[in-house]
Amino acid sequence: MEDTTTQSPQELRSLALTVAALLEEAGKHALHDQINPRNIVQTVADNDSLRGNRYKLEADGKILRFMSTRLADIAHFDGFWSTRPANSRPGQRYWYIGKIDGVINYVRRMSEWTLTAALFEFDENNEPKPILGVVHAPALGLTYLAAKGAGAVRIHKTAVGEKRDKVVPSMTSSLDGSVLSYGMSFLPGESQRALDVASALVAGKPADIKRVGPASLDLCKVADGTYDAYFEPMLHVWDIPAIAAGTVVVWEAQGTLSRWDGDRIHWRHDNDVVATNGLIVRDLKQYLK
Repeated sequence: MEDTTTQSPQELRSLALTVAALLEEAGKHALHDQINPRNIVQTVADNDSLRGNRYKLEADGKILRFMSTRLADIAHFDGFWSTRPANSRPGQRYWYIGKIDGVINYVRRMSEWTLTAALFEFDENNEPKPILGVVHAPALGLTYLAAKGAGAVRIHKTAVGEKRDKVVPSMTSSLDGSVLSYGMSFLPGESQRALDVASALVAGKPADIKRVGPASLDLCKVADGTYDAYFEPMLHVWDIPAIAAGTVVVWEAQGTLSRWDGDRIHWRHDNDVVATNGLIVRDLKQYLK
């Protein structure tokens, strides 16, 4: 595929489909490792866990090597987020490949975990923004992909074939009767904030409040109407590739996504994230302190 920064939305979408196929291939190996009875986790030091490395997975290294090698051949652009220079110019693009999102689910052999990839572009203000995102859940046979200006698509692989749907959010217009999702950190102070909000929301009379994860999948489920909103305090810098991939899906589905204070997401820092169908954002934000 041609390596250019002047691609049309259709060309970007085609690239997203290519990335989805790569993640699907990587996901087969990660899924094999998950269901294999051998130990999939290496012990890490306590200080590593405070930097988001509570679990060290062999699969993560395989995924990063495979995706980096293949993307470098297909559409290298200006390289990868982890090795970008200190200063970038408008128009430059960098791939950001995520490790497994939903590590605890993966380790406990649950199905809700994903592989993610995002393409960032620096805008005229020299600010990075994700313009392509793919979220693949191997154990669910589910993939979400989106590209700037080309909409969002959900691909569900079943025993009778592949089903593709346009991704659109719900039409729920108030917290009353809504279905919400939230995430929380393994760090006690951060998790308490999430639990406090979930407890306070009972007064808003949602039909249900889910806690499944991971963040990338929760974002996509807001985009496709499974949830009406999702919130999580203190998503860290190591969560950025997962957030970025899910963000493009939310944006292209015409949902809303921001920090709790209404500010835009900062792609180099920690974030309190809230995503909604665009209709209940005002009702929900009064609970996000």
